[in-house]
Amino acid sequence: MHITGNTVFIPGATSGIGLALAERLHAAGNTVIVGGRRAELLAEIAATHPGIDTVRIDTADEASIRGSVDDVLERHPNLNVLVTMAGVMRVEDWTQGPAVLATAEETVVTNVLGPLRLIAHLLPHLQKQTDATIMTVSSGLAFVPLRATPTYNATKAAVHLFSESLRLQLQGTSVSVIELEPPSVATDLLPGQRESSFAMDVDEFADEVFEILRDRPDATEVQVSRVGFLRHAEAEGRYAETVRQLNAADPH
Repeated sequence: MHITGNTVFIPGATSGIGLALAERLHAAGNTVIVGGRRAELLAEIAATHPGIDTVRIDTADEASIRGSVDDVLERHPNLNVLVTMAGVMRVEDWTQGPAVLATAEETVVTNVLGPLRLIAHLLPHLQKQTDATIMTVSSGLAFVPLRATPTYNATKAAVHLFSESLRLQLQGTSVSVIELEPPSVATDLLPGQRESSFAMDVDEFADEVFEILRDRPDATEVQVSRVGFLRHAEAEGRYAETVRQLNAADPH
């Protein structure tokens, strides 16, 4: 992915790492469209970040995805980059029985069906572009599980393998697939995560991601240094110890 001259749509970028990346991509000379559910946050972004466009989208609702995609393409027919940023993370206790299903199903709809639906509705357009990119967002927890968030871990593992598979199907086309694999970052994804001593600073994370994209335009996985502890645990023969260390530090 080249880091300038693109038209980039980032659903789920009204805060956290999505907004931080949107700011950097815009500053680098890209046209950026931020999507989100809350109209007041979108209005604030439009007011405080002149030049960044916004669109209301609920990635848990396929009708909203269809309508928003049509809206974005009408306003930005040169769109060539999709970043599937939107996601939720919930603490679950599966020992408590079927009550956990409501949270689990919400997580699957947002974290798995949301990206799949976005990609399905935008891929025909992206395939017509000379140079296009789909950036999916998994997690270090796709590779090593956090005890407190079983469904989140599973959804991010699904995103990882879907990204690998989609990349294979799109070989030889104009569309590349990049997987962004964040570690714990100081956002509001989980209660208390912003204050966690284990979480990476948002700006530090976004700066390192931007450097990787700049220096390695052909990268298929974007891994900041802090996530290697999780991403490569199994390959390096330290999976069981990494699971133990990760969950010993788990505040939940």
